[in-house]
Amino acid sequence: MSNLNPIGRFLIHNRYWIVVIVGVLIVGVLDENSFMKRVELEMQINSLNAQIDDFNSQYEYAETRLRQLRMNPKAITKIARENYFMKADDEDIFVLSDDKRPISGNNEKTE
Repeated sequence: MSNLNPIGRFLIHNRYWIVVIVGVLIVGVLDENSFMKRVELEMQINSLNAQIDDFNSQYEYAETRLRQLRMNPKAITKIARENYFMKADDEDIFVLSDDKRPISGNNEKTE
C-alpha cells in the first residue's frame, strides 16, 4: 500500500464521500428528475394556473354579459351602439379620437 501515489491514497481514503458527492450531483443537476427540473416545472405550473385564473375571469365576464343580453333587449342596442357604431335612422354618430396628431415640421403659410 505504500507504493500508491497520493491521488490513489486520497481516492481510497475518501471513496464514500466521493460516491455521495457524485450521487448528489447526478440527482440534483444531471438527472431527468433533478431538483432544477422540478423548480422549472413548478414555475411553469404557477404560470399556467395564472392563465387559468385569467380565462376563468374572462369566462365569468362573458357569462354575465350573455345573461344581460338574454334578459334585457336594451342591452343589445347599447352594445350595438358602443361597439359596432350602429345607429337609429334619425341619429348622427360622432367618433372622437384621443390620438395625438403628429407635429409637422413645415409651417404652412399662404402667400
